[in-house]
Amino acid sequence: MNRMLKIVSLLPVLVLAACGFHLRGSAALPKGMERVHLTVGGGGDLQRKVARALLASNVTVEDESGPGIAELHIPTQIFSSQILTVNGVAQVTEFAVHYHVVFSAQDANGKTIVPSETIDRQREYSYQASQPVGTQAQIEAIEGSLIDDVVQSILFRLQAVNKHGEAAAAQAAGAGPSSASSSQTTPQLAPASSSY
Repeated sequence: MNRMLKIVSLLPVLVLAACGFHLRGSAALPKGMERVHLTVGGGGDLQRKVARALLASNVTVEDESGPGIAELHIPTQIFSSQILTVNGVAQVTEFAVHYHVVFSAQDANGKTIVPSETIDRQREYSYQASQPVGTQAQIEAIEGSLIDDVVQSILFRLQAVNKHGEAAAAQAAGAGPSSASSSQTTPQLAPASSSY
């Protein structure tokens, strides 16, 4: 009986592994990025989440730049929205939220290991004029999800440099889910009245 319970409890893990899901944890960053000075235009949640991801990867995040300190620059982060559908009485029913981020990285010797690259992500959501509070909460949740995606994309890009070198990583940057330059659209989320 105990053996059967163990097998059943492992099934969700096996299913997630089979579909390509990986737990988000530490990243193997390139040599020379043990100490990083992080600059993020606009700061906010992106800065906090990138700093947290770096700390989880055994990186010391420095307050100031200097000799022997790598640089991770994220000068641009812009949220924008786009109307997707309008109902018969000219009310907007669906929006798309876009997130545009530009980043680059230099190692501790000042060598550029990731030239300026763009990350573009997108999510769609339903809008209900009768529930503006729920809609605002939905937008905030979507923006948080987009920020998480961008943080993972930056880490994937740095991991690729560590594993394959700058040239090979740059060549591969146009393909695959971890590509910094790829655009992503997810299926429409449930209406604002639904819980997620």
